[in-house]
Amino acid sequence: MNLRRLLAVMTKELRQMRRDRITLAMIILVPVLQLALFGYAINTNVRGLSAGIADEAGTAGSRALVMDMLATGVVAPVADAATPEQLMAWLQRGEIAVGIHVPPDFERRRIDGREVAQVLVDGSDTAVQGAAAQLAQLPVEGVSTVIVPTAVTGPRASTPPTRPISVVSFYNPERRSAVNIVPGLIGVILTMTMVLFTGVAIVRERERGNMELLIATPISSAELMIGKVLPYVAIGLVQTTVVLALGLWLFKVPVRGSLLDVYLAAGLLIVANLTLGLLISTKAKSQFQAMQMTFFVFLPSILLSGFMFPFSGMPKAVQWLAEVLPLTHFLRLIRGVMLRGATLPELWPDVLALLVFTTVMMTLAIARFRKRLD
Repeated sequence: MNLRRLLAVMTKELRQMRRDRITLAMIILVPVLQLALFGYAINTNVRGLSAGIADEAGTAGSRALVMDMLATGVVAPVADAATPEQLMAWLQRGEIAVGIHVPPDFERRRIDGREVAQVLVDGSDTAVQGAAAQLAQLPVEGVSTVIVPTAVTGPRASTPPTRPISVVSFYNPERRSAVNIVPGLIGVILTMTMVLFTGVAIVRERERGNMELLIATPISSAELMIGKVLPYVAIGLVQTTVVLALGLWLFKVPVRGSLLDVYLAAGLLIVANLTLGLLISTKAKSQFQAMQMTFFVFLPSILLSGFMFPFSGMPKAVQWLAEVLPLTHFLRLIRGVMLRGATLPELWPDVLALLVFTTVMMTLAIARFRKRLD
């Protein structure tokens, strides 16, 4: 072991790392990004769930009950509904996460000690269910709980007091985590594979010497970019089919909406991720750099999209950043279609967001690509 030669190799590696700006940036930015995400953006204490309110009673007592619910900070009002059916329609379209319904005979129910309000919850997100359950613990002024003796265990035994507020969970009443995770896994897998596949596409052409052949052909930059994307669309749809089949077989995950809408939503995410990968490919100078940049995109996507941590618990600034990520919009689409039975036209804002993202990324990739060896 010659220390002089060992020092020379170490010096060479450090100098090469200093010249590789992307690697140097990853060394600094990855720990900073993780610290910022886990310390500031990630919050498992869900607050500010979008809520629709249908107060059919309209009395002072019902308004006080609604205000008590809002005072918890768990829900934030976004719209007033006339009927509980309207709340259900909003839940299905994903416009609200929680619906608060106060029946017209609120005062009579309160005197009789019966249920005075219902909290309708979008159960496709288990974090929302857990947060909304806190509303059932609120005391209601003037409610006398009714205790009914049971005939099975004798006159001394009694049923639990009637809860004045009930929480009704739709789309996943059993709170099975697989129902929430499996649809999201489609997006996570497609994000990881599609961005990586196309992220190394142009770089691989340069490293293998194929770029010289492409330069000699009359193919345009747009034709090359689109030709790189289309074969992977089929691969992404195959991956979608595999996850769907296994989810149905192993975990009994339902598909309440149209299967065509599921594949159309997956296609939108696939194309969006492929165009993002192409843009990365035009920037990276080696396949290793392309993989580094892919990881830098994948980490915020999986943490901020709502797949692992509740979206509503994040600060507003982080939510705005998450709106740029394709996975955020896909999760809303796939859970809306598979779990709530919604249609893509009903979820048009997220469809539009993915189309705009794809157009912008493809335009930038075509503008950056040049048929040159340098």
